[in-house]
Amino acid sequence: MAETTQTEATPDKPTAHGWCTWHKGVAEGIRLISAIEQGSGPGVSLFACGPCRDLYGLVPLTDR
Repeated sequence: MAETTQTEATPDKPTAHGWCTWHKGVAEGIRLISAIEQGSGPGVSLFACGPCRDLYGLVPLTDR
């Protein structure tokens, strides 16, 4: 049997997996929407998946 020389296609951008703050569930392709800093203690980072970004009109922090 002949071996193939093709490799699997990889996405142009890496996809992050994590917690979507808006629909409160694990999702693929999340992006940072907001980082809330606090004077004492750790801050809060809010992430959203693609469908939630579209639904709620959210713009990722890096795209602003």
